[in-house]
Amino acid sequence: MVTVSAEVLSSFPRFSRYNSPYPAHDAGTAVDLYPDSDDAPSPVAGEVVETRTVTCPDRSYAAAHDHLIVVDTGEHLARVLHVDPGVEPGEVLSLGDSLGRLVRSGYFAPWVDNHIHLGFRDHGTNAVRATGSLPLSVDVPLEAVPWDGTGTVVDTGETYAILDAPAHPDPGAVFAGIADDSGSFVLDGGLPHYEWGGRLATESATRGTVPDGGDESDPVHFLGERVGTAQGEVVHWRDVTVLANGGPIYGLSFFLGRESLYAKLIDRHHSFSVGADVVVDIEA
Repeated sequence: MVTVSAEVLSSFPRFSRYNSPYPAHDAGTAVDLYPDSDDAPSPVAGEVVETRTVTCPDRSYAAAHDHLIVVDTGEHLARVLHVDPGVEPGEVLSLGDSLGRLVRSGYFAPWVDNHIHLGFRDHGTNAVRATGSLPLSVDVPLEAVPWDGTGTVVDTGETYAILDAPAHPDPGAVFAGIADDSGSFVLDGGLPHYEWGGRLATESATRGTVPDGGDESDPVHFLGERVGTAQGEVVHWRDVTVLANGGPIYGLSFFLGRESLYAKLIDRHHSFSVGADVVVDIEA
């Protein structure tokens, strides 16, 4: 198990471990870090040992190429994706040094913001393959924020709408996310548009609300509906429909935010406008 420290995470306004459909995130083996600018601060210290450029899927909104930067931290090989390298093999990095500029990768869905992907491998293993990263945890307190499904649209893009709720309880001081119905876990991922998601434990959960490792039959409820089945942190979403003002949308995007928190509605053909009041429901 590799632990990403609070020192690393606190350099970023938000992060997510499960908001991706790709194998590199299987079972929470990677974390996506969202900087507040196009510059990519290094989330690890060590020596750059390899950079590689790959061709992306053809997307009109994205770059034709993505990049991999491999850094030897001394304990592991760190894999960093979605950064156009401003570093070369042999360079020694300190935490927070610039790696280069963020890339809008063709592997991103159109509603995904630019970010740094971080995962780890053992020495002597293939750091280029997408699969095979080590289990990962985040060493930072999390606060679960209840949400009743209501809010007002404050921003929109072609494929998403952002609500003003739920509000962050203490901006800048703690990472917070939208709670499941138990109030002991923060939801992470794309419901239900990515098959797998996550539920990250708050302090109350780690003190015994749920046994470590969970159970294959442990249900996850949100907005009054059973939305998935959990084994430890990993949630297999059920085939549910997210409704906004009674109409089906593609899904909800969950993350952990330090500066702000909000519900993000995902839909390729939405008609939401800023100022509109929205009620979100879940239908099995």
